[in-house]
Amino acid sequence: MCSSCGFPSAPGHWTEAGAPTPGDRMRARFRRAQAASVLLQAYGLTARDDGAVPGVQLSSRTGATQIVPDFDAVWTEAARMAGQPIDPLSDRFLDDA
Repeated sequence: MCSSCGFPSAPGHWTEAGAPTPGDRMRARFRRAQAASVLLQAYGLTARDDGAVPGVQLSSRTGATQIVPDFDAVWTEAARMAGQPIDPLSDRFLDDA
């Protein structure tokens, strides 16, 4: 946890439930953003969580960037930015797992 601003704040989102400490929550967030970014490459998007901005930053190849509050919102916003539905559980992605 940042000693200056206290980010990330106290746990609140269910995706952070398995991380008992602030450091664990940050590491888990970074890993989720990296995994999402790999999946979103097929749509010309990247996901980034740098720990400095609360939320996940979605960017397109044109540089358009949206900040979403959590991973529930990532898929909705990514679909909007890509102009097509994105299902992270589709066979398209699970075949590579």
